[in-house]
Amino acid sequence: MTNTMTDGATAEAAGPMKPRFSLRDTAPEIYQAMRALDAAVEGSGLEPSLIELVKIRASQLNGCAYCIDMHTRDARAGGESEQRVYALTAWHETPFFTPRERAALELTEAATLLPANGVSDELYERTARHFSEGDLVKLIWAIVVINAWNRVAGAARLVPGTYVRPAG
Repeated sequence: MTNTMTDGATAEAAGPMKPRFSLRDTAPEIYQAMRALDAAVEGSGLEPSLIELVKIRASQLNGCAYCIDMHTRDARAGGESEQRVYALTAWHETPFFTPRERAALELTEAATLLPANGVSDELYERTARHFSEGDLVKLIWAIVVINAWNRVAGAARLVPGTYVRPAG
């Protein structure tokens, strides 16, 4: 099931916080293009649980409360354990993640925080040991897409708690 990125514009749950604008209504053609890119990542063949971990971790690093709320809900609905969701901020110090997940999280952090010299060859090669070339490229796209959503959500001031999971 593909996640649906709502635009966080539900005022009822917002209280004093209000979004600046509706992503869907203000620029619908761009919103639909982003949704299509997100759906392509979701349907890429990468494990849904891995994609959600990447989305949560990038959102934590970017401080995107709306996306953290959305993706922790989606991860739990997809069967992710509370323990792993809570431990994600300190994944380096926990035994809860597989080597493949750890490699993805390390690449997520590097690509999200992108130092001046980019992702190092050493990190890329370390990550490539856990992913085929195609899956590694898909992982990079997943990281890029969530970082884009984080930036849009932050600029629009989407309101945490307004996300509604699609039925099904």
